[in-house]
Order: sequence, then structure tokens, then C-alpha cells
Amino acid sequence: MVALFINNTKVEVEQGATILDAAVKAGVRIPTMCHVEGRSPQGACRVCVVEVEGARTLAASCCTPAAENMKVFTNTKRVRNARRNVVELLLSEHDGDCKTCERNNDCELQELARQLGIDDISYEGERTGKYIDNSTPALTRDAGKCIKCRRCVTVCGEMQGVGSLFPQGRGFHTTIGPAFTCTLEDVVCVQCGQCSAICPVGAISEKSHIDDVWAAIDNPEKFVVVQTAPAIRAALGECFDNEPGTLVTGKMVTALRQLGFDGVFDTNFTADLTIMEEGTELLMRLKKALVDKQPVALPQYTSCCPGWIKFAEHFHPEILPNLSSCKSPQQMFGAVAKTYYAEKIGRRPEDMVVVSVMPCTAKKYENQRPEMNDSGLRDVDYVLTTRELGRMIRQAGIDFDLLEDGKMDSPLGVSSGAADIFANTGGVMEAAIRTAYEIVTQKELPTENLHVQPIMGLDGIKTASLKIEGAVGDWAFLEGAELKVAVAHTLGNARKIIDMVENGEVFHFVEVMSCPGGCISGAGQPRFTDDAIRLKRIEAIYKEDEGKTMRKSHLNPEVAQIYKEFLGEPLSHRSHKLLHTQYVDRV
Repeated sequence: MVALFINNTKVEVEQGATILDAAVKAGVRIPTMCHVEGRSPQGACRVCVVEVEGARTLAASCCTPAAENMKVFTNTKRVRNARRNVVELLLSEHDGDCKTCERNNDCELQELARQLGIDDISYEGERTGKYIDNSTPALTRDAGKCIKCRRCVTVCGEMQGVGSLFPQGRGFHTTIGPAFTCTLEDVVCVQCGQCSAICPVGAISEKSHIDDVWAAIDNPEKFVVVQTAPAIRAALGECFDNEPGTLVTGKMVTALRQLGFDGVFDTNFTADLTIMEEGTELLMRLKKALVDKQPVALPQYTSCCPGWIKFAEHFHPEILPNLSSCKSPQQMFGAVAKTYYAEKIGRRPEDMVVVSVMPCTAKKYENQRPEMNDSGLRDVDYVLTTRELGRMIRQAGIDFDLLEDGKMDSPLGVSSGAADIFANTGGVMEAAIRTAYEIVTQKELPTENLHVQPIMGLDGIKTASLKIEGAVGDWAFLEGAELKVAVAHTLGNARKIIDMVENGEVFHFVEVMSCPGGCISGAGQPRFTDDAIRLKRIEAIYKEDEGKTMRKSHLNPEVAQIYKEFLGEPLSHRSHKLLHTQYVDRV
């Protein structure tokens, strides 16, 4: 350990920790613009400078190691003036109009200027040239607003292992973007949007579908239904200044009704449906391998996350046979809404509009994939992020905090607790285990054993080994088998698991989510998200699960009903047509 003093307060940190780490531990806030939690320090913005006794110059706290008996001062006049100069220089180049910017009142640069008391800019000169990149379905880049902090470069390269964004040029003429001034559409971009989630200003943001959704709601000839992903209920409240992790499921339903949606449903319903299809698919692969002794693609990888799917298509097409053929719950919902549900309510599918509320920007890409039209039309028409829904609620003048709790419509609004935990890293795996255990053993899994501790939490890669005892009937061949599972969140960790498998590590089932912590910190969730906020949202999702009497997907009566009335059984011909898809080698 290293002992040092932050503003005359003694604090101990581990060897190798930075001054910024020590300040956090001491409860002292040092502003940063380029720092990304848990990633390599950049030292690029110089906003985090501090004064170290005996040092000639100010030190960037994010990349200066803490040293024994070091005396650090974070708020001297010299420090305040330096930070103010840096922020004024950033503002002088920033080509952004706060009055109309979608990040107004949600902008770190704006907030920092306010904290530093900047009400006038001393520097006048050339501004960064404005350039709008609208080439992708999910993301919009506005180069004029970019402050060159390089956060997006860090998350795209280090965390996701994609490398779509780079700093190019020098000094004032530096630009951050795809190589050779290409658009995002011209390079490999998986649309995960973590660049937009980490951007402190409005240089990268989701492509808005708000106007399209209002137009659909205002069209009397359209029957507009909405589905909400499990992660939304633990984060939407933050758009209205609720504490992170506040569950707002009932208020969210009421708000959606007041916005004018004709049907309010839950993506959790098709998350339960996903478990039935994906779990059966895994069991059939295991049977083919262990009983029929035929070659089969194992491990089976989950397919709920569209950013992960696109990553596999670009970087690892060799594992495409290993991906579950299941569509994501979002796309499954669209397919059954425009077939099964349309038939039940006597509506023509072409008169229906399906809107999704997702924590994810990649869902805006996924719903436009050309193969996602098995209902005969585009399965899902528009995708809103959590932030976009928050803006629509404000546009409608709805006082969110005063809303009564509402309930989802039936039949596509009934779901289990297992579907709720799809929002968390490890949740899809746990939900699958709950159902697979009872299908294979015909025994009820005790409530106290539902959580699988080794695959919970924020470790980047988690593994578990499950010994199967008591397998019966068609699944007796699994008796005594050891099922090995793995969970990864962020694409950099997904790549590590792929490498582990290539090097001989044995897994049967692997869950992958693109975003850190899973969907609870998807790129469409309220900013700014760090591990403390992730843990609060994760806790809220588990609380939602634990508060339900029905906590296993196969016990959902509405899922049983759709199989009886419409789909037949998991992996039937109709379910294959509507609920499954194929992938594309994009190399």
C-alpha cells in the first residue's frame, strides 16, 4: 500500500494506483473529460490537473501514480485557473448550440463550465468544422461538437475490440472518426453505441425515431403497440431525477398509455419464449453430440444481443454455426405481434405498427436487417432508447412521478422473473438454467437455489460447472453429465472466450452481451453510467425477479397458450419460420 495526502487528508491506496484513484477513495471529486473507468489513462484533456507539493508543473491526476507521502492539492487557485483555461479552450473550438442540442442539461462539458463559473469565453478563433455522419441506422456523428477527449476511441478499441474510431491529424486539425475520413457505414462498426454512451457532449448520439413514432400514434388508421425491454424499468426513472436502480415498471406502463399507444406489452414475454426455443435448441445439440455421436457446433452462443451478432459476423464468421438461431426477444415480439396477436384482435398486419423501447442503440440496426420480416412485413417498425422515451414523456407534459402504476396488456405482457434478469450480465444464462433443470429432471428447482452465484456480478468473464443429476425421460442421456457454461460482457471479453475455446477450453453454452454489465448499461440508457450505477440497476432487476411468484420461463401460462394455439412446440416449423433467423459472413 501507498500512503499519501489529498488536501491534507491521509489516504492509502494499492501500489500502482493513480492520484485520481486516491482522490476517489478520499471522497474528493476531481473533474475529468477523457478518463474511462477501468481503462488505460489518456492524460489527453488536462482537466484533471492537480498540484503536487514540490513539483514544478501541475500533474494530470488520471495518469500520475500515487507515491509515498505525496501531498496533493486539488483545489488551489493555480489548479482552478488551469482547469478554467482548459475548459474555455474546449468551448472556444466546440461547434455546438446548447439551445437545440439534444445533450442540453445532460452535457458534461456544459456542467463543468457551470461548476467552474465560466460565463464568458476569453478565446475567440476558428471552430471545428461541422460534419454530420448519418450513414448508419443506429448512430449519428457530429464532428463539430467533438472535443477530442478520445473516450470513444478507448471504449471502441480497448473495451469492445472493434477499433472503428481513431484520432487523425495533429493539434487543432485532429479529428476523431473512422480511418481516412470514412463514414461509420464504410468501416466495421457493430452499432453497440458505447461510443455514444461515453461521449461527454453530443458528438455521437443515437439516431432518433421519436418523430416517426409520434406520426404513427397520430395516424388513426394505425394500431400502434409498444414493447419494453427488461432493463428499461430499472433506468427510466433516472430521466426524471429518480435514484439509479429505482423500479418504475407500473409508472412506465401508465406513461406509455398516456402517450397514446394502443397496446402496451413486455419484451419479457418473448424473453420467456426465447428460453423455450434457445434452451430446446441447446438440448437438441447435446443429444445429437452425446447420443447420435454426430458432429455438432458447440458451444452454443446466445443470440439476444445484436451488437454481439454483428461482431461475430465481422470478426469471427467461423463461429456462426455455433450461434443460436433464435432471434432476439425484440424481433420475436414483432413477429408474433403481427401474426398471432393481429389475428387474435382481428387487425391486418399492415395496419399495425410495432415500437420497441430498448436500452440499446444496436436494436435500431437490428430491426432494419433485411431478414427480419418473417411476419410478411418488417417485424419491428421503430426503436426508441430509454432516453428517447424519457424525452417523449416530457414532450407530452406528463408528470412521471405522479403517475399511478399500470399493468401490461395480455397476452404479450405476461412474463416471469427469469425474463426480467435478461437485463443483467449472466441473466440469460441463469434463466436458461432454471428452465433446463426442470425440463431435464422433472423436478422443481427450490426457490432459494434460483440464482447462480458464479455467473452474477461484474467480472468480465464468469464460468460455472453444473453436474446434472436425476435426468429422466428423453433427457436421461444427460444423467451425470457436467454442463459447462460461460458468461462474457463487452466484446473484448467475448473475443477472449472465443480464444479460450479455440485453445481447448470446453464450454457447452456461452452468453455474450456487448455492453458492460449487460443491457442495464446499454448505450441508450440514461448517462453517465459507472459500475456503482450498474450495480444499483442490477440489484433492482434481481429485486423485480424475486418479487414475482412466477420465476421460470416454462411456467408462463401465456407462453404455453401461444404454443398450444399457434406455434405448436419449440423448434416447430412455424416457430422456426417466425422466431429463428440466419447470420451473414461479413468478412
